[in-house]
Amino acid sequence: MELRQWVIGALVSYTIQTQKTWFVVSSYFAETKAQARKEREELDKMLKENSRRVEESQRREALEQQRKDEERFCELELIKRQKEEVAWRKKLEVEEDHTNQMKPSGKNKSRQSRPFGIS
Repeated sequence: MELRQWVIGALVSYTIQTQKTWFVVSSYFAETKAQARKEREELDKMLKENSRRVEESQRREALEQQRKDEERFCELELIKRQKEEVAWRKKLEVEEDHTNQMKPSGKNKSRQSRPFGIS
């Protein structure tokens, strides 16, 4: 009977030890799983923050590029207007020169002006 009690006691002890080991292992895996979830959440948070920063940076760069493009467009428009004004002044000058050449100067007239048909 003592052997039987010893065997039963040993089985109970082994069962209790196995349950304790199972509890420790289960707790370890639960903690590991919780830690992995926490790390994943932190990584997700970091990724979202990095994405937000990248988007903000890209938005700022796009606005800066737009400002530069608008500035360059204004410069080109000014150059275009200046060229048009130079061309207009040149044309006006040529027309004035042409008009001045067409006017009789009154100098070096060898003949008097006479009405048409009278010699």
